[in-house]
Amino acid sequence: MAASEVFNRLDESKKTRILDAAVDEFSRHGFRQASVNRMIERLGIAKGSLFQYFGSKEGLFQVIFNYAVELVRLSLRQVKRETSEANFFERIRKSTLAGVRFIEQHPRIYRIYLKMIFQEDFPLRAEFLQQVHLFSAEYLRPIVEAGMARGELRSGLDVEMAVFMLDALMDRFLQAYCVPFLDSGAGIYQASEAELGPKVDEFINTLRLGMGAYNMESRTGPDRPAAGAQRDV
Repeated sequence: MAASEVFNRLDESKKTRILDAAVDEFSRHGFRQASVNRMIERLGIAKGSLFQYFGSKEGLFQVIFNYAVELVRLSLRQVKRETSEANFFERIRKSTLAGVRFIEQHPRIYRIYLKMIFQEDFPLRAEFLQQVHLFSAEYLRPIVEAGMARGELRSGLDVEMAVFMLDALMDRFLQAYCVPFLDSGAGIYQASEAELGPKVDEFINTLRLGMGAYNMESRTGPDRPAAGAQRDV
């Protein structure tokens, strides 16, 4: 659902005040406990006006969700432009750091996302979270395909599985930055800028080299013979 034309005709400062009050309310209280009365008291407008703008509390939340997605899009478009000539691993590194910057710049928006993950009482929760991950996949897929085309990733890589893995790993990294019990001793939670850089570098290095005892270039290790070795037949 989009905001009504009545809302769209408001001056930008008033629209910003209304969206800001709604973001604050949903980030503090989730959806069910969010109070329209608190919002209108803070804004000094009639309750009927809010419903005229958005139709319902659900309609207001959907507008906030769309607003949040657009903020993420703007952030990632900038990263995409700035890293278009960089290699795959540098692009993922910069994208991860951009995610951290987004959280720092928009902590309430990210708090709403976390509440959607860990609370099941949001309307259209499954649909909203699916949109988030589909958007992430749309961003990551061209980066993976470009990495394969440039020879930075192995040619036989399953693109969809690679996108799924990257989405999951990057999402968990950002969650661990904000939620202590998701850190699992990695030292990511609320890490300073100086501490975070090496953590992201190690994260990317693990992606680059994998976790096996051999790498794909040398093709040596416990499951692959060294050069010149004979296999038992």
